[in-house]
Amino acid sequence: MRGIYLNLSLGVVMAYTTNNLIADAFYASGVASREFETVTGQQISDGLQWLNNIITEKVVDESMIPYESIYSASFVIGQEVYSIPNMISIDTLVFYKNSVRFQMKYTKRNAYFGSNRVENIQSLPYSWFWERQLGGGNLYIYFEPDQAYPFEVHGVMRLSEVTLGQDLSLTLEQFYTTYLRYALADRICAEYALDSPPRVMAQLDKYQAFISKKSRILDLSINKSSTLQNNVGLSWSFVNLGRGFVAPY
Repeated sequence: MRGIYLNLSLGVVMAYTTNNLIADAFYASGVASREFETVTGQQISDGLQWLNNIITEKVVDESMIPYESIYSASFVIGQEVYSIPNMISIDTLVFYKNSVRFQMKYTKRNAYFGSNRVENIQSLPYSWFWERQLGGGNLYIYFEPDQAYPFEVHGVMRLSEVTLGQDLSLTLEQFYTTYLRYALADRICAEYALDSPPRVMAQLDKYQAFISKKSRILDLSINKSSTLQNNVGLSWSFVNLGRGFVAPY
């Protein structure tokens, strides 16, 4: 008992596998009885499939992914489009030149693809647009880089699917495995054409609210602009002399 107490005092987390989660979800749904049944065989196989379906669906509702990710690579000279696998959305994009970090400006679709601009210019990249694709997305940048600048993306990556016997405590926090347990219990009831128990729905709603509203806090800051402010256009001097550098204002 003394050894167990010491482990708990050090914050050691017990392993919690996908098999544990699936069994607990079946018990919570009421489809299986914790006292009299063991969840095995086809139920475990079906539970794993439905659990991965729930995880995959988070690609559509990214507010239910509470983790931020960092993706680092280097631009390629003269290349505009970069494929980033598993990326769902981008919050910030910067690149580095001589140990100095440079911010890049997000541009909306109609402005990036529909506005006037000079093509085939290699200089400091200053604007970007992100477009979702199958399995990830494409990052578009302008200007095409004149050097192989290292860049860094902060955003949201899709959650990885899980396998049988996988220790979820190594990749997911306890609050999220608890959420997945109740989400899977609700899915099990749907697959068995049963009504989800009220206690399951109450817990599921609570954790969904926790994750969507608390874990990914919205940036409500306001950027002010003025009609008196000089806007930088793609003039000859901006492209050939300034080469992407803009004086602060």
